[in-house]
Amino acid sequence: MVDTDLHGAAPVEEAAADPAPPITSRFLFVDVAAQRAKQLRRGALPRVERHASGPHKLERLAMEEVRRQVIQYTVPTGYDGKGTPV
Repeated sequence: MVDTDLHGAAPVEEAAADPAPPITSRFLFVDVAAQRAKQLRRGALPRVERHASGPHKLERLAMEEVRRQVIQYTVPTGYDGKGTPV
């Protein structure tokens, strides 16, 4: 994941301008969302607006950010999306 400030989050305007590539593997989705939830628990600013009817748990918020493609990530070499090295 790409960190752009001290808290690990880019401003909402900057994140929305350059969407991340879509995630087609559910295993990669879980990995990226888990890393993002960890950043949010450590104080990173959310990249999507939080509404009263939206998710309250940081894990759900992280999944919503990944679904909206506002989270930039990099895939390690040898990663096949199933958790096993190639």
